[in-house]
Amino acid sequence: MAGLRLIVGLGNPGPEHSRTRHNAGFWFVDALAEKLGGRFGLEAKLFGETAKVELAGQSLWLLKPATFMNLSGKSVTAALRYWKIEPEEMLVAHDELDLPTGTPRLKFDGGAGGQNGIRDIMRLLGHGKFARLRVGIGHPGHKDRVTGWVLGKPGRDDEAGILRAIDDAIDVLPLAVAGDFNEAMKRLNTAKP
Repeated sequence: MAGLRLIVGLGNPGPEHSRTRHNAGFWFVDALAEKLGGRFGLEAKLFGETAKVELAGQSLWLLKPATFMNLSGKSVTAALRYWKIEPEEMLVAHDELDLPTGTPRLKFDGGAGGQNGIRDIMRLLGHGKFARLRVGIGHPGHKDRVTGWVLGKPGRDDEAGILRAIDDAIDVLPLAVAGDFNEAMKRLNTAKP
């Protein structure tokens, strides 16, 4: 598989959303930018904030769509076109209800799994052939409670778990950037709980 050239974090813009579970994708790219010395700036033509960083000897774009979650594809497809990047060279980080809080998982291709940002990206690309980092936020236990859960701020223990998952994912990211996605996936997905 090709190396990564673009990492997208999904979330909702605005300070009222900044530390919600649904913004775990933003947390990921923010942590990555901070670690690698990148600074986000608004890029109006890409409908989002971008930063450029170096990792594993490669230049890497980071993107946080400024559209709301369910319109993420508009920003993502604009960035892919503008930077002439193939979808296979992109990793999209997002929150995942179906994983226990603090469980990170890498995968390539597949469905949207109820994640509206992923669904919109797939709708506009016409396929799902891109890498995803799923950051587990846990499930509230009943479907009627999902919206409040996702848009709510996690408690201290859950937040620590999410941040730990992000650190673990950042640790294997150089492998994925260099083109060894399978090894990155194996290490992250089989790590101790």
